[in-house]
Amino acid sequence: MVDITKEDQAALLRLARSAIEAELIKGAKVRRPKNLAPVMKEKRGCFVTLHKKGTLRGCIGNIEPVKPLVSCVEENALNAAFCDPRFASLVKEELEDINIEISVLSVPQQLYFEDADDLKKKIKPGIHGVILSSNFHKSTFLPQVWNQLPDIEVFLNHLCLKAGTEKGCWKNKETRIHTYEARFFSEPL
Repeated sequence: MVDITKEDQAALLRLARSAIEAELIKGAKVRRPKNLAPVMKEKRGCFVTLHKKGTLRGCIGNIEPVKPLVSCVEENALNAAFCDPRFASLVKEELEDINIEISVLSVPQQLYFEDADDLKKKIKPGIHGVILSSNFHKSTFLPQVWNQLPDIEVFLNHLCLKAGTEKGCWKNKETRIHTYEARFFSEPL
């Protein structure tokens, strides 16, 4: 799993918040970390999640490691605040009620399984983020989603629905499952 110090976590949270503030507040500057630790330069998948008074307010990310972590966090903070199609763009008046969470992902690995029972044995609730691919449909849940959907069958059925396919698609032999882990941290640190 990704090893990231408390100092680097704090720097990434500052970066995410300041990137959003710079879009909403005249004269606000993006506070990019200086003297980047090696993990900040590594290509990493990451998600930035915004909560407003405990309720989801935006979540955007990249599963695949396509850009340096520091760039991924800044870009996805802006996308979570202003481009999540489920929500209106964040406005300045909401800033004080927003809590930012960052998830730094490991590289997804395909999970090979014989049947539905074998799949349920191999997935680790609370640890694995899961990517489900069924035909041309695809969706993912971060490991934190296990907190809301702790039953493995319910979790997988919701993942099917999120992908735009029918419940139970995870039982189909053609469905592909990938798993990953995430180091997540949020304000206040």
